[in-house]
Amino acid sequence: MKKFLTGSKIGMVLLSAALLAACSTNTGAGTNAANSAAAGTAVTASATGGTTAAVELANVRTTDLVEYDEDDTTTAWTADASTDIALAGMTAEIEGAGAAAKDGSVTITEAGTYILSGTLSDGQIIVDEQAKGTVRLVLNGVSLKDSDSAPVYIKEAGKVVITLQEGTENSVADGATYVFADAATDEPSAAIFSKADLTINGTGKLTVTGSYKDGISSKDDLKIAGGTIDITAADDGIVGKDLVAVQGGNITIKAEGDGIKSTNDEDTAKGFVAITAGTFDITAGNDGIQAETAEVIDGGTFSLVTNGGYENAEVKTGDQGPGGMGLGGNRGGFGDQGATDGTSAATTDAAPAVDTAAAATNTAAVTTAVVTTAAATAATAETESTSAKGLKAGGDLTVNGGSFTINSADDALHSNGNVSVTDGEFKVTAGDDGIHADSLTSLSGGTLDITKSYEGIEGSNITISGGEIHVAASDDGVNVSGGNDGNAAQGTAQQDQFTSSGSGLLTISGGSITVDSTGDGLDSNGSVSMTGGTAIVNGPTNDGNGPLDYDGTFDMTGGFLIAAGSSGMAQAPGEDSSQYSVSMSFTEAQQAGTLVHLEDGDGNSILTFAPSKKFTSVVVSSPDLKKGGSYTLSTGGTSTGTAVDGLYSGGDYTGGTQVVAFDISGSVTWLNESGVTTANTGRGAGGGFGGGGTRPERGAGGTPPQGGAGTPPDDTGETAN
Repeated sequence: MKKFLTGSKIGMVLLSAALLAACSTNTGAGTNAANSAAAGTAVTASATGGTTAAVELANVRTTDLVEYDEDDTTTAWTADASTDIALAGMTAEIEGAGAAAKDGSVTITEAGTYILSGTLSDGQIIVDEQAKGTVRLVLNGVSLKDSDSAPVYIKEAGKVVITLQEGTENSVADGATYVFADAATDEPSAAIFSKADLTINGTGKLTVTGSYKDGISSKDDLKIAGGTIDITAADDGIVGKDLVAVQGGNITIKAEGDGIKSTNDEDTAKGFVAITAGTFDITAGNDGIQAETAEVIDGGTFSLVTNGGYENAEVKTGDQGPGGMGLGGNRGGFGDQGATDGTSAATTDAAPAVDTAAAATNTAAVTTAVVTTAAATAATAETESTSAKGLKAGGDLTVNGGSFTINSADDALHSNGNVSVTDGEFKVTAGDDGIHADSLTSLSGGTLDITKSYEGIEGSNITISGGEIHVAASDDGVNVSGGNDGNAAQGTAQQDQFTSSGSGLLTISGGSITVDSTGDGLDSNGSVSMTGGTAIVNGPTNDGNGPLDYDGTFDMTGGFLIAAGSSGMAQAPGEDSSQYSVSMSFTEAQQAGTLVHLEDGDGNSILTFAPSKKFTSVVVSSPDLKKGGSYTLSTGGTSTGTAVDGLYSGGDYTGGTQVVAFDISGSVTWLNESGVTTANTGRGAGGGFGGGGTRPERGAGGTPPQGGAGTPPDDTGETAN
């Protein structure tokens, strides 16, 4: 019934998305809707209008994908109701019914409970139960080895449950070469191999050595409800074709391929990973945890290293020149960008983006009650041999909790559909993106600390409504762009070939985000909407990028924004914003740590901030800025307040030098050392660039770019209306 319900929900999502795609008036937007539908995602509808609305995701938890029955969790057994199998080298002593020993192997043909102990030096435990019953194998201090096949081979059964007896240590190991009946046969392919549903429970320990290929593999469902499991595998550690579900246990994996994966790409209601709890220490040559369709994590403790970590990734070059804005943020070949702490960026050059049709200028919000288990149909499929991501989903990736330490040579969190983080604690170092979604990246809670990345957070749309986020990036800190993450057989060097559609939206409505970027700080190849929360940007020091970079509009109606960095491409929120902003440009670069202090005519502090890098421009937007108010901006000096991410609260500011005094008369007040000024002409709406044109040269005083063409609000009060 659970699978039927899941399939029904997916069907509803696909139908809704198909209708939206059919209603779309824009080719590019229709394609994106179809792709989102295939991933089982919240999708967007296109219309002809002038605004872009936020996109939402439904809340999905592991209970929407999987349930555990009594067999999965039962560990108790009694001797009088079980069959005892005592192994000794190549022989076995069997007490009870349902099993027989022959030629060094034991074959189980009836449902029931079987207690295994002793050592099998070169043979198999074979389960061949034709009545579709449940077979329970209790590993009660057993060592199983087979030099040329799977030591545990489950050919047929309704379900097999392996119970790790409390206080025991058990081991299963195969050889590096398997002998098959003929050349067409390729099964079994793991030390523990099952063609039936397989569950592992208990509190004992199991050590698995998969020298041929995989450690533990099931052609159907694979569930882990407990135990200490230590796996070393020549290929993948744990594989469940239809699903991998974990609700407890302590799992350690060293795999040349993927750590944990689900592989069903034929049934859209299968191929998912659902983790409720557990401890995971995974070192993988490819992906850490991979789902063919959806991946949902509600909790657990995770330490993931993929392909040697970010230190082993190829070096990427970022966009250091004016092409990034005019071309919608596509990666340019402007030379190496160092990581934000001065070390080299652990990523590679990107190939030119593929042109696509422009997307619609209006996007409506669609919330779907969705269980995301459908496979994504990305334009370019990634190959296992080149993928080294931490958490990866072909459909949606949802994290509702847990503690994560991820060191990935590729993206740390990746989805070909949507990424949703509602809670959890993340410490991330990534050779490519910290978080990447082909569609929507939604961050609504938790603590995210991305200390190494090429691009920190990326998606066709990005919403930040909660959480505490820190991002360090050698290119863009936050990047809204359109298209698929096209890293196919070319490898990680060809990743992230997003194409600019102009319909993307960065929405900040809550939480806090602090960005330290070498490229653009907040970059939207579309528009930006900020209604709440706090955004702090320590942007680029080179004039080829800007702390803020958007092509459409920037609607600032609430929250607190501070963006410091270079002035060559500096932008501010749009002129039609209802909350006031100030943009200051300096003739000479100010050194890192130099305080910037803004206060009103009554001496009330609006801002005291210490940028972490040198800067020639600062943009501030605060609910405390009022039309008609008088303000002074100073630099230098000291503060007795408490600084968090460079932003001071409380205390007194003293010893600074007043740079400029001014009054606010419009939504955006442009400043230089001489006072209020006007923006340069030749700019697109909202201070951004339209159409991909090059930017005009800066004046000697670092005059900021043109704002939008809208009329400034004329109301008095705390914010404009």
